[in-house]
Amino acid sequence: MTTTTDPTAVVDAIARSLAAPHQPPEDQPWQTQSMAVGAAGTALFHIERARTGRGTWRQAHTWITAAVSTDVIAADTTGLYLGVPAIGFMLLCAVTDDSTRYHQTLNAMDRHVADLAHRRVDSADNRLRSGRHSTFHEYDVFYGLTGIGSYLLRSAPSGTAMERILTYLVALTRPVRDADHELPGWWVGHAPDLTTSDDFPGGHANLGAAHGITGPLMLLSLAHRQGVTVDGQAEAIATIVGWLDEWRQDGPSGPWWPEHITIAELRAGRTRRTGPARPSWCYGTPGIARAGQLSSIALGDARLQHQFEHDMARCLTDPAQLNRLTDGGLCHGWAGVYQTAWRAARDAATPALRDALPGLAAALTLHAHPGPDPGLLQGNAGTALALTTAAHDAAPTSGWDACLLID
Repeated sequence: MTTTTDPTAVVDAIARSLAAPHQPPEDQPWQTQSMAVGAAGTALFHIERARTGRGTWRQAHTWITAAVSTDVIAADTTGLYLGVPAIGFMLLCAVTDDSTRYHQTLNAMDRHVADLAHRRVDSADNRLRSGRHSTFHEYDVFYGLTGIGSYLLRSAPSGTAMERILTYLVALTRPVRDADHELPGWWVGHAPDLTTSDDFPGGHANLGAAHGITGPLMLLSLAHRQGVTVDGQAEAIATIVGWLDEWRQDGPSGPWWPEHITIAELRAGRTRRTGPARPSWCYGTPGIARAGQLSSIALGDARLQHQFEHDMARCLTDPAQLNRLTDGGLCHGWAGVYQTAWRAARDAATPALRDALPGLAAALTLHAHPGPDPGLLQGNAGTALALTTAAHDAAPTSGWDACLLID
């Protein structure tokens, strides 16, 4: 654990510890192309530093080169966090108007990602027509169409690939029937760990930002806010917000949401959980409340915006919930909570979220561990990027946090 309370000093220490890329395991050469754990994710940290003059483009290029040291994966199983979309996103963050560096390669990645999006939507549409349940990998942020849509919202927002993804997500919000039950359209036929489990007979509905319906809600809302819309988009946003309202729980420490809903809970109309789990971007109240805030801004609903901001502020000032955070990572640690809260505070109509930021920044700094642990989601690159936001109180120049859909 760090002993300094200066986030800039910690960021600099992490930069020194991540000076040189590591070789991936021999049996996992694809790892370089992973934003989650590999060089592609760590490159985002060095790109942000290079763009702000706190690092060098030579350092950033070292990591960019490491990310493409093996043949870039272009299979239909790739998504925002692996393969062509991950490399493309990395380069989207690296290109600048005053230089031609990476533009040609990025143009090639853009074409591949658009083609991938069309193929993936074709597959999803076939699944919808078949009546089978969805899977995380069809729609989620990491490997599904929501993550690919986040890429396209930056690279080609007016393209047909973006239009088709939004149209698919609208369709995903329409209810489906399974035997005697009406289920939400995003119901998945597996457990949260992607297995078949007796604890989740028939699957579940997930509420988290990483794998659940709040990821699509973020993309639909961000696109709507930018004027990128398709028929039924506002109604789809309202449908998801209604679901969140239905499963919102009130507790002594404030409102919270269960991570997932089973068939039995759906029948009963109540969750078996008795209190909030760990607050986080990936599954907890910060990610869900940010999605709700974005949706209310998109729909122009001031009352709803105030509610979601209040919900997040109660979570971020509750010691019992915050004590469940045990690491500085981006996915389910302090970095993700801080970056999500910072983005929410920037849009907030009330000061409560802004007031919570200093305490969150101090906790993030104390939980940072400078060392050669690469990767974005759980490694030091993600921690250092959120610390950079805390240190300078400014939005990332590279827009790296678009990969979390909180921007």
